[in-house]
Order: sequence, then C-alpha cells, then structure tokens
Amino acid sequence: MSQIDPARRVAELRAAIEEANYHYYVLDQPQISDAAYDALMRELQALEAAHPELVTPESLTRRVSGQPASQFAKVRHPQPMLSLGNAMDEAALREWRESRVLKLLGRDTPISYVVEPKIDGLAVALTYRAGLLVQGATRGDGEVGEDVTANLRTVRGIPLRLRSPAGTGLPLATLIEVRGEVYMRRADFEALNARLAASGDKTFANPRNSAAGSLRQKDPALTASRPLRFFAYGVGPFEGVALRSQWQALQYLRALGFPVNADARLFDDFEELIAYCRTWMDHRERLPYEADGLVIKVDSFAQQRELGAVQRDPRWAIAFKFPAREAVTRLVNIVVNVGRTGVITPNAELEPVVIGGVTVRNASLHNADYIAERDIRIGDYVTVQRAGDVIPYVVGPLLELRTGAEQPWVFPERCPACGTPLERQEGEVAWRCPNFGICPAQLVRRVEHFVSRGAMDIVGIGERQAEQFVSMGWLQDVADLYQLTPEHFAGVEGYGPKRVANLLHAIDRSRRRPLERLIVGLGIRYVGSVAAAALASHFGSLDAIMTASEAELQAVEGIGPVVAASVVDFFSREANRRLVEKLRAAGLRLSGAAPRAQAGTGLAGKSFVLTGTLPSLTREQAAELIKAHGGKVSESVSKKTSYVVAGASAGSKLARAGQLGVPVLDEAGLLALIGAAGTASDHPAAAEPRAAPAPTGQLSLDL
Repeated sequence: MSQIDPARRVAELRAAIEEANYHYYVLDQPQISDAAYDALMRELQALEAAHPELVTPESLTRRVSGQPASQFAKVRHPQPMLSLGNAMDEAALREWRESRVLKLLGRDTPISYVVEPKIDGLAVALTYRAGLLVQGATRGDGEVGEDVTANLRTVRGIPLRLRSPAGTGLPLATLIEVRGEVYMRRADFEALNARLAASGDKTFANPRNSAAGSLRQKDPALTASRPLRFFAYGVGPFEGVALRSQWQALQYLRALGFPVNADARLFDDFEELIAYCRTWMDHRERLPYEADGLVIKVDSFAQQRELGAVQRDPRWAIAFKFPAREAVTRLVNIVVNVGRTGVITPNAELEPVVIGGVTVRNASLHNADYIAERDIRIGDYVTVQRAGDVIPYVVGPLLELRTGAEQPWVFPERCPACGTPLERQEGEVAWRCPNFGICPAQLVRRVEHFVSRGAMDIVGIGERQAEQFVSMGWLQDVADLYQLTPEHFAGVEGYGPKRVANLLHAIDRSRRRPLERLIVGLGIRYVGSVAAAALASHFGSLDAIMTASEAELQAVEGIGPVVAASVVDFFSREANRRLVEKLRAAGLRLSGAAPRAQAGTGLAGKSFVLTGTLPSLTREQAAELIKAHGGKVSESVSKKTSYVVAGASAGSKLARAGQLGVPVLDEAGLLALIGAAGTASDHPAAAEPRAAPAPTGQLSLDL
C-alpha cells in the first residue's frame, strides 16, 4: 500500500472543503452531509497538526485560531461607506428618480437599476490582495471602522481565498474591497437564544443585535460558535479588473465565491421595478432573515460617479423601506428636550412595549403642531411605530380607549432650562430657545457634540461630564474645555489625580485634530462629516469658510443651498465668531491639510507606512503630503515598503520595519526626503533624511 503524500492530501481536503462551503453558503445547495463535512475537517486538522510546515494563513483550520483582542484597532475606509436616503412609499421612490436621477442624467439617457434586499445586519468591508483575505472591518461611522479581521475569518460564508472568476471573462482582481452584510437567520437566532437561555446566559433582542454582538466578540472562537452568515452587495476600491456596473459586480462577486442574494434583480423599466418591489415586500414575514426593505441603485458606475452624493447620501441609491412595525401602549408623560441648536422637542414617556424585538420606553412626538393636530394626551393609549424599524415615534391616540381621565398637554412658553421665551420662525414647525450663548441645556448638548468621536474625540467626557462641567460654571462655551486645569477638579468627588491627568491629556491631544473634525464639532446645522471634509479640502482654512458667500460655498461638490445658507448664518452670529477666536487662542488647528499647490512627483514609486504620533503633522496630513508628492501610503509593512515614518508611541509597525530592514524616518526625515527629491514644500526640511529612533522591542497600539 503506497503512502499518502501529506501535501497532496492537504490540498485535496482544502479543495473539497472550499467546494462544500461554496455549495452550502453561496449556491444554497449542500452537496455533502454535515457528518461528511466534519470528517473532512477533522482529517485536515490532524494532517496539519502532524505537518505544521503545511499550515498557511489562509488554511481553513485557522478560521478560529486568532488570539483574543484586547480592543479593536481603527480602520479608515479608502472610500467612505455611505448611508442611504429613505423612501417610505412608492410616491417617494418615484420622486427620488425624478428629482435626483433624471434631473441630473437627463430624461433621454438610458438608465438601468439594480434592486437588492436590504439585509438587517452589520455592514462590513473585506479587503483581498492577490485573492487572499487580508483585512475585514466594520462600517463604523462610514469613514472609520474597527478591524475585526480575525472574527470575520470565522464566518464560513466569507471566502479566505477567492475562486477564479470563471465564466465572467474577467481576471482575478489584484486588489478588491468587497462590501456586504453579516447577519443571522431567524431560525439560527432563535436556536442561539434558546441555547443561551438554557445555559443561563443573556439572550439577544433580535437577529441584528445578535449578529453585531457576535462579530464584535474579543475572542474569535466565540464568534466562530455563532451561526453568522454573509451576503456581498457591492465593491469598494478595486485594481486589476474592469468592473463597469453594479449588476456586473454582483455576478463577479458570485463567481469569486461570495454569497449574493438570489432576489437581486436588474431592471430597465422603472414601473416593472416598482411592481417587483411591491411583490417582494408582500413576502416579508416569509423571509428566512430580517430585512427592512430594498435598496435601489443606478446600475452604471459611470452614472453613479456623475450623480455623486449629497453629504452621506449617494444620489444614485435609495432604500425603499418596509412599512414600520407598530404596537399599542400607554403614554405616561410628555417631556421636552432642548437640543444644541435650541430646538425644543417633545418626547413621550411610555409604558414599556416590545416592537420588533426591541423594548421601547420613549418615543418622539416631533413638535407642538403634531401633538395638537392629533390631540395626543397624557394617559392615552397610543400606537407607536419604529420608523424604518429603527426610530420609535407616536402615531396617534386610540380614541375608543379613552376613559375621560386623560389630560391635554400644553406646550411650554418658556425654555425649561433657562426660562427664555420660546420663538418660532415663520415657515418652521420647531420652537426654539433663542438664548444661544447662555442656555445651559443647549451648551450641554453642544459640549456632548464637540467631544464626540466624529468631532474632536475627547475621551473621558460624555453626557454626564458635560452636564456636570456646565452646572459647576466651568464652561460658558466649548472653548472653555481648553481652560480646565487640575485646580478645577480639586475636591470634586470621583476625580482623582490619574483621572484628571488622563482627561486633560485627552483635551490637549484634541488640539491636533484636523480642520474637518473641528468643523463638525462646531455643530453647524446640516453640516456632518462629509460636508465638513468637503469644506476643509476646498477652502483650506476656517477663516476662508467664515468669509465665503453662499455662492462660493455652493461651488463645493456636495454642498447645496440649504447647507450653504446654514454655514453663512452660523458665522454671521457674533457669539460664534467669538468662539472661533477663543479656539484659535487655545491652539486648535484652523487650517487644513498640508498644502498641495506645489506638489510634485518626487516620491513617485515609493510606498510609506505611518505609525505613532508626529510632532506637527497629523497622520491624515502626513498621508496627504505623501500622496500630493506622488507617493503611496499603505497600512501594513512589507518588504516592498520604501519607508516607515514613525512618531511618538510607534507600535508594531516600527518593530516590523526593524525585522525587515525597512528604512525608518521621523517627520523631519520625511520632509527632508521630499525636499531632496526636488519638490517644494512649505515645511522646513533638513538637508538629509533623519532616521527615527531604532525599535526598542516594546510594542504599542497603532492608532
């Protein structure tokens, strides 16, 4: 009897298991039994244990071999993962086509559309190089997510190695980012909850929470024990292949080995598209997974680029949402909240009720007119819906259940926080507190917004701290955060020396945040992270934005008349202009990234990896500077890396550079390299590149 060649047998087993996974998760046509699959996996595990030299990073046995993570590293998406505008009915869907698609592309332009189910799970981005999975990240805020590669490797519907795209006429991409949704089937969710309940563990509220919680476990082995699945729905950046449309991309992804929803359809006729949506949405409860509607996309990538985006919403796509789920409960009380712009919002306090697997205790009542028009009273039994299955709001009272004990509610005439008479501008439904500079409730909300992750990201300050600092009289505006000293906290319960030092250090670090983050932090109405980045990139400084006219603002891609008017109005207020001057005096960055006007190609062909904190440039600014002079910036160090640029608290990337012999520069060395390459820079540069300190062997987190 001839002896089996271990290498050949390992290759055969991997191929058989990959094929079984493909038929089970992609084609939904299992070819072998679970017992047979388990036998193949056991044999592969035994062979790899006996011959460790045959183990490779993409081996199927290594799906659950990652080490538990103490925390997840941040990942900046190379292209933002945009959100979607919503259409709640067919009329809104037609309006989207008329006002956004046809208006910009032209009525005579042939336009095709792709319809896909909107899976209620957790959006992720998977990066493949040379066909191998190298990184997986959550969507996060659309700009920055979390690196959950080890956990995503455990999801069996996600290929670790891409298949050859046979039948597509296209090559295997050298680089491709695949975007999709990690989710859990209803039956699997119920079985998981039953198992958790039987063992005395906490159960999940719904499949989406279960999928999100399972994917963000610190131990990949625990993620692997959860019945997670994956649907691919699109691509981010790609190289080495020419993909021209969404429909072509879906077929390509299926050929690569990704599960693609079988209910996706391509339409040239918009009325046929609507008819399909109507039919598909009638079968909601029969779906094996949770979905909250359908996504409609313009098919052509060229047309998508022409349509562009407004803030975070692409003009070329929209979510057609299911009718909201609803329930009936009693309205216990009505309270009002004061927002950071002074808007007074009434909210209902409810007897707890479960809607779509989520316990709802509070719901929006929108505004005073909404309550009056529906005669909503305290004590009423009311219908509550979750708009888009997310935000709960009160639809109206059940008049037939009234007993006469219900109490009409009167909208307050004065701000509940500062007593200022409320105002309502002509044409608006919202009442506002006009006491912009003084109202403590507004200030608390503005501080919360300013310190939030998407703005200045000051760790250690949240809602409770914002309320405390304002109530103690420490803050008159957000700029006063930079005037806090250890003396402020002397004798304050809960603020020991270490906590105070960490807090003040976090405040100090925020001075170096890029301009777009400061613009977000100012809380200008309608200006989110996308609009802020566009403004910062176009104008280059806060001073230029402050003096820009509405026409000049609208010339910026993605800035419409509403946003432009809001920016002009914000900076026309003397209190806001004084705030900017206080922030300038506090040392915050009021100018944008390194100038690119004098950029050249001196770094062409060179690749850089950034790690640690640089003395004067933010990581974003350094990356922009390198790109502006022709270089490339990568996330990981390899033998092909030209230089690692290292700053304070550099982490594992610096150590990796030492192992591979990759040259290491500090900030001055980078600027000198640019100068030596013959390209101008407004930064002072030394005559020769200066090496950064050699690796010490001590590793820290790369932020």
